[in-house]
Amino acid sequence: MRDAELQFEVVINAQGQYSLWPAGKPMACGWNEAGMRGERQTCLDYINQHWTDMRPRSLRDPVGAGLLAKAPDRSQRI
Repeated sequence: MRDAELQFEVVINAQGQYSLWPAGKPMACGWNEAGMRGERQTCLDYINQHWTDMRPRSLRDPVGAGLLAKAPDRSQRI
């Protein structure tokens, strides 16, 4: 069976990264359905429309993700 005949699901992880997953297969840990299912190219088109910033969520919004540590104040150094 060719990819064009297979059904895929678009999946997304906690970092906002998208991927394709074969429909009907158990979902990999850390991935969730994004709400699109169809032929490979249809799913790829969906990803191209929705995943416009390839950076992981932790790099796009480090403050919101609680991952940006405040740098120590070095102005008082001797």
